[in-house]
Parts: sequence; C-alpha cells; structure tokens
Amino acid sequence: MTLLQTHPRSTSTNAVHRTVADAMDAAGPQVWDDMTVEVALSVMAAARTGHLVVCDQDGQYTGLVTRALLTAVRNGSAYTDRVRLRDITDGAGPCP
Repeated sequence: MTLLQTHPRSTSTNAVHRTVADAMDAAGPQVWDDMTVEVALSVMAAARTGHLVVCDQDGQYTGLVTRALLTAVRNGSAYTDRVRLRDITDGAGPCP
C-alpha cells in the first residue's frame, strides 16, 4: 500500500520569513517514491494539483513530479504499469 502524506498550506503572506518546511508544504502533497505513475496521476486529480513532492522511505525529499512529466512517461513507449516515481526522479533534493 502506498501512503500519502499531506500538510495544510501556510496562510502566511509574508514570503520573507518562510522556512524550507513552509516551502515544501506549499509545493504540494507529499507522496512516497514507490507510488506508480497511474496512482500518482490519480492523487493529483483528487488533490486538484499539478505536481507532487516525492519522498523516499525515510521521508527525505527526492524530487518533484508534474502532471506533464507523468503524462509524458505514461505515453512513452517504455512505459509499463510497474513504473514507480523513484524511476523517473533524479534523487536530487532542493537543498544540498
């Protein structure tokens, strides 16, 4: 089973004092990297968002996927229903 972790968005309008955690929360719903492309597209549709923050099993940020990327992967010739988000993210987070 793939878990989905969501966080309420910050209501603060003062972007100067935002933390990295605030930016990550505002980036979109967080999902695990073992989620399939089809499930990720379904989560995006349900959350009414165009992107998802991808985390590994330790909860560490591994990438961001967009609806456009997932659609391109799904429509690609190498696509199977076993393609996971970890297969299409580069593993580079926003902070070193």
